[in-house]
Amino acid sequence: MTFEDLMAMNRLGETAVSPDGKWLAYSVTTVDLAQNTKTPELWIQAIAGGEPFKLAVAQPGDSDPQFSADGKRILWISGREGGKQVWVADFDAATGAAMNARKLTAIATEAGSPKWSPDGKSIVFTSAVYPDCAPISPADGGAGNRCNEEKDKAIADSKVKAQIWTHLLYRHWDHYTGEKRSHLFLVSTETGAMRDLNPGDPHDVPPFALEDTSCGCDISPDSKELAFTENPDPVPAISISAQIYTLELTDPAAKPVKVSISAGGNFNPAYSPDGKYLAWRSEARAGYESDKFRLWLYDRAAKAGKDLLPKFDNWVDEFAWALNSRGIYFISGVRGEADAYYTDLRAAPGTAVLLARNGEFSNLKPIPHPRTVAGEESILATEMNADRPSEVVRIPDSDVFGKPSDQPSAVTEESGADSQSVPLTHLNDALLAQLDLPKMESFWFTAKDGTKVQGFIIRPPGFDPTKKYPLKFLIHGGPQGAWGDDWSYRWNAELFAANGYVVVMINPRGSTGYGQAFVDAVNGDWGGKPYTDLMDGLDYAEQHYPFIDKTRECALGASYGGYMANWILGHTDRFKCIVSHDGMFDAESAFGSTEEDWFNIWEFKGHPWDYYGKPDAENPFRKWSPSLYAKNFKTPTLVIHGQLDYRLDLSEGLQLFDTLQLEGVPSKMLYFPDEGHWVLKPQNSRLWYKTVNDWVDQWTGKAGTRD
Repeated sequence: MTFEDLMAMNRLGETAVSPDGKWLAYSVTTVDLAQNTKTPELWIQAIAGGEPFKLAVAQPGDSDPQFSADGKRILWISGREGGKQVWVADFDAATGAAMNARKLTAIATEAGSPKWSPDGKSIVFTSAVYPDCAPISPADGGAGNRCNEEKDKAIADSKVKAQIWTHLLYRHWDHYTGEKRSHLFLVSTETGAMRDLNPGDPHDVPPFALEDTSCGCDISPDSKELAFTENPDPVPAISISAQIYTLELTDPAAKPVKVSISAGGNFNPAYSPDGKYLAWRSEARAGYESDKFRLWLYDRAAKAGKDLLPKFDNWVDEFAWALNSRGIYFISGVRGEADAYYTDLRAAPGTAVLLARNGEFSNLKPIPHPRTVAGEESILATEMNADRPSEVVRIPDSDVFGKPSDQPSAVTEESGADSQSVPLTHLNDALLAQLDLPKMESFWFTAKDGTKVQGFIIRPPGFDPTKKYPLKFLIHGGPQGAWGDDWSYRWNAELFAANGYVVVMINPRGSTGYGQAFVDAVNGDWGGKPYTDLMDGLDYAEQHYPFIDKTRECALGASYGGYMANWILGHTDRFKCIVSHDGMFDAESAFGSTEEDWFNIWEFKGHPWDYYGKPDAENPFRKWSPSLYAKNFKTPTLVIHGQLDYRLDLSEGLQLFDTLQLEGVPSKMLYFPDEGHWVLKPQNSRLWYKTVNDWVDQWTGKAGTRD
């Protein structure tokens, strides 16, 4: 596979399923490398089979398709007129055709993340507005909309671009937050009349989320109540304590009611189809964004909740209600995979059935059973693997509707079946058939303290076991993240292997998918057990895979992986080269220049000033700071950083490069003035891969094999 092959892949985006289970709508993004663009388009496909076709009423650039509950209409987001707005069209369930498209919203601040009400009479969407403007409502005569439009224009036209801040979180990830705040809006599908559901609220609703682009909300089956997520903390830079609120939609004067009780984060509320319950993902501990995500069940009548899976030790990453309200499907990262499960509400607490594994599943969509078996249903999802980008699949039918007593008391590694999912989309079959993409293999080793740790290896294309190959040692970010059986466009392991390298990846302490104690083990120990786990794992790979040339190895990491690359730089000379992308160099300076202060407060057990006057061995900010080991730096290092990275400020990369140069260590810096924590623009990505691979080739010797 070449970089051009990677960019030629069709990228699956949002998916939606018609309520009768007959039609699949989805977006597909294509990359034009010459034009440096990514363009999504909307497609329709019969789930029973047949060729996909474009949604005729949509245009290139449109996104977020969603069917109404009665299946007679479809909505999406389009920027064709007046910025991004909600559009609606009639939908013919017999043919899959859409017609009579019309723009529903005309809000000056644009619309996003739409969601139908079950009765089809309204749609909830998000828009970032100025809280001090008059709330947008049917009775305001357009004053609120005009106020927001005028403020935007005044800022755009002003010759002065200075900003004044009086609070933290004034910038986030890759942008300055400004005065606007995301609010939820309700728009009538008949009249287009809108009202702000969070009038005057100074907080973002929903809170910022990296991967979740939904409204963070749900509407009750009777369309009378909204459940949404908001972090009420007056200083959001030090808090992850998002809460779940409900709001009576039939009364414009109603106030939100908090229904969550956890001090930690609470996200993704969803009503059961029968309206009896509200479920969400909940964390117990305040200030810790990587606490275990539990599946919380709230009884609306009793006004009481409980952890639905108290025995389940991994995170619930997402979930979806069964159509009959008897249970919940969910996804959880487990040992380098993201497996699909089902839990029955009638079963004993902690009971769950493994439905599908051997890949990374997401976007669960229960649908009526294809054989129209009364009361039964089937499940669609997206699935990806290390050697295959995302496709929509059907998870094989599983007997999850049997008697609760037939289910295991707790999920075990052996529960469920390893049956193959059934692909519904085939976005890249022709291209993949032309490529040699070796399978990722898993291995386990025992760390120095006896803990079992998992690693992964990918052999180069055209592998010859009699030859020796150089190695790329990839280190994941987070640190509460994980390598696994998934596809990436930013750090694609197959592409790293493609020019004659073995790729090895380890999930050290702090990685997800091995129980919460394994996750927590990185807290306050950034350069401790995670580092020794990585070195032990590489030792194991060198001993058990004789085709690895241990004299030609390079370590590469980004974010926490960049931190660890910097830590490695000061603690071992075993690598021929290092690549450090957006890594932390000085823990004290990183504390003062980052924006999500809760992260460093938790991971380093307080503030830097809490340790003043104490020895470095008792100060996590100095004990685990790579900058204090600069005299040990010898390994040639490529430093990469983006100007718009506000998680780990550009100054961290500049300090590292400055130190390397002054210490006389061979080094190079790749600087992106228009990228944040990730390199996303196609031509920037091409330069990134070329610079990284050229650097590794330079220091490991000519890429390829040795007899």
